[in-house]
Amino acid sequence: MHLEKKIAVVIPAYNEEKLIGKVIKTMPNYVDIIVVVDDRSQDQTVAVVQALATANKKIVCLEHERNRGVGAAIATGYIWARDQQVDVAAVMAADFQMDPEDLPRILEPVCRGECDYTKGNRLFRGESWGMIPKYRYIGNSFLSLFTKIASGYWHVADSQSGYTAISLQALKALDLEAIYPRYGMPNDLLISLNIANFRVRDISIRPVYNVGEVSGIKVKKVLCTIPLILVKGFTRRMVEKYIIRDFHPLIFFYFLGGLFLFFGFILTVRAFIYLGIDGHLPPINTLAAMFSFMSSSLFTLFAMWFDMECNKDLK
Repeated sequence: MHLEKKIAVVIPAYNEEKLIGKVIKTMPNYVDIIVVVDDRSQDQTVAVVQALATANKKIVCLEHERNRGVGAAIATGYIWARDQQVDVAAVMAADFQMDPEDLPRILEPVCRGECDYTKGNRLFRGESWGMIPKYRYIGNSFLSLFTKIASGYWHVADSQSGYTAISLQALKALDLEAIYPRYGMPNDLLISLNIANFRVRDISIRPVYNVGEVSGIKVKKVLCTIPLILVKGFTRRMVEKYIIRDFHPLIFFYFLGGLFLFFGFILTVRAFIYLGIDGHLPPINTLAAMFSFMSSSLFTLFAMWFDMECNKDLK
């Protein structure tokens, strides 16, 4: 128990025989249940967990019949926690990249009812630039920016952080089976939380690297799939939150921003075609392109501002 709340920690695991024992052994005593979800590992991960479970009755080991992805493993743990009426479910990685000393600060806002979902933010700290691999830091920063736009949580960053805690109320409200099953899961979950008007808070955490972890992230694949998840999620959020549930004029601003951007792109391409043929830019075409891009920028910025205002209470 922590702050009189029943706590479960979900650990998604895939081929983590080397470090999962360390994660379990360093778990704080106030954690009531340790839910390990094995995503069809090819090594001895399950054997290690089962051996530890003989001496530690807090451990529950759930196994997928086939490899479904880290998001699906987290969802399986969430569903188990929801069905067992666990008050707060946290997520920690099986590769010891999440400091157990940060867990109380992740849990407390949810336990106190101050918010419904907390997530660790490794980018808050000054030492993060020197500790996190540069390509991951930069990539994470860009994905965080686009996730702000797609999710409506403009105050959060480090969107790919998996160190989180969620309330039972949120677990009951979300369609957990529909959450994206792989590495885009944190982004998709944030969008679903915003549609349901749940409060989200960032918590500064210490980045942990070079402890023997092996990253399973394929950068090229992630950079192709997550933007698509964000575009689909953004569209779904606009429709469900600002058209179906409660109409808001920001829909028109985003639509006009996109429309002017499209025309601006077409006019710019046309202008450069004429430049290549005649050696000069057609003045009317060029002015129209500049007007389209300026109008697109203004409409889009106003739409973002409206969205910020609508979501300012979800902190």
